[in-house]
Amino acid sequence: MLFRSLLFLIAILVAQAAHALDPSLVKGLAGDNDAKIAAIGEIAATGDPEALVVLKQMADGELKVDGEEIVVNNRVRREIEGAMAALRLVSPDREARLAAAKGLAGGADESMNADPVGGNPRLPLVKKALSRESDPAIKAILQHIAATMELRSADKAVRIAAIQTLGESSDPNMKLLLLPLLEKTSEGKYVEADEDVRGAAQKSLAAVEGRAAWAGRVGLLFSGVSLGSILLLAALGLAITYGLMGVINMAHGELIMIGAYTTYVVQNLFRAHLPGAFDYYLALAVPMSFAASALVGMALERSVIRWLYGRPLETLLATWGISLVLIQAVRTLFGAQNVQVENPSFMSGGLEILAGVVLPWSRIMIIAFAALVLAAVGLLLARTRLGLFVRGVTQNRAMAACVGVHTARVDTWAFGLGSGIAGLAGCALSQIGNVGPDLGQSYIVDSFMVVVLGGVGQLAGTVYAALGLGFANKLLETWQGAVIAKIVVLVFIIVFIQKRPQGLFALKGRAVET
Repeated sequence: MLFRSLLFLIAILVAQAAHALDPSLVKGLAGDNDAKIAAIGEIAATGDPEALVVLKQMADGELKVDGEEIVVNNRVRREIEGAMAALRLVSPDREARLAAAKGLAGGADESMNADPVGGNPRLPLVKKALSRESDPAIKAILQHIAATMELRSADKAVRIAAIQTLGESSDPNMKLLLLPLLEKTSEGKYVEADEDVRGAAQKSLAAVEGRAAWAGRVGLLFSGVSLGSILLLAALGLAITYGLMGVINMAHGELIMIGAYTTYVVQNLFRAHLPGAFDYYLALAVPMSFAASALVGMALERSVIRWLYGRPLETLLATWGISLVLIQAVRTLFGAQNVQVENPSFMSGGLEILAGVVLPWSRIMIIAFAALVLAAVGLLLARTRLGLFVRGVTQNRAMAACVGVHTARVDTWAFGLGSGIAGLAGCALSQIGNVGPDLGQSYIVDSFMVVVLGGVGQLAGTVYAALGLGFANKLLETWQGAVIAKIVVLVFIIVFIQKRPQGLFALKGRAVET
């Protein structure tokens, strides 16, 4: 028993001795700031697990050498943090290595630049980690870190290889590392004397800028589709109530608002009573938003609008008054301040397809949701009995009544359908911003512009107009800002309607003759 205990003790001592740092390296931490920085680099280069412990103690002010407390300033602290990040590159935990690599890559400052004479003390450790790394994502980051450190190498071939590696990166920030190689002095001479190095830098810079330009185009394309899908959701219900039924419903924005507040209420119910199922609250919020806005819309049609068909001015004034009533009712129930609707966990974050281009999951889901709603409305109008009746009443009300269609009931159901779709738009909008009593006012003008531009009564025109206005707004925003973009789009629509009153797509058939 005693013999086994002695063997165990010897094994522990041997293991500790194998991992112990060289005392002379630790003593170097007690010198001046330059000596401390040199010692930190040498300690990090060992790759010893105990080095991380020593540097952590030094950063926390808990390290003493020969009874003397080690004091660090900001310059030394930055070196410690960089060295600790480099040491974590050899961690067995993948997430720890990834975080360390990203942290080290984000610190591409003077502490990461290689000394042309002595070299960067962290470079051997980074290369050691690179040789052992099997994860492609981490390996790519380490390659860029190593290339960054080698930019100031005394070896010309090493510098050119590093420049070429940076040129293969999809990170637009690599441009900041390449530009200094092409700078000129006040006398017009290049700072970088070597022509081959400058040529390699020029090629790599062009490659990085080309990829950055494509990333910008992809980001603009996605932003345009995202805004277009939001406009489509907001205008799709109006395309039915105004486009097909001819009702100028100024309360359409408030029906959107009702859908958003319904989502807010459902979220709070789940948070209070079903916290474990909170991520699934949208499964109930979507149909509830549709139902709430549809019921309000049907009540509005039965009580007010049914007496005003064929009288557009009176309909406009009446629905505008109703919109004010709905806004004040919401303010009374929920308060005048905006409320926040929390995204489910699966809609948080984003999808990074290119460096600097992150597509938020919330926006992706809204685009998919808009496509599903559009497909459902198209099928309903084209393939169902209700859709047949709506199209029949829209094209020729008298003839539809003669063949037994209850036109008044069809009007109610059609208005309820358009109002319910507005509620779905409110549910979607609640996922990308705060919900307030004035939410609908932000989309009512845009919704009418989409319907009028696309062509009254044309769902296909609504789709093209929504996407077109979405792209136009985002493109003009990058040129002159959001306010000028709105003005330019509005002027364009006014001129377009003057030249083509029927919109992008004109109605065909008997409806044109009536």
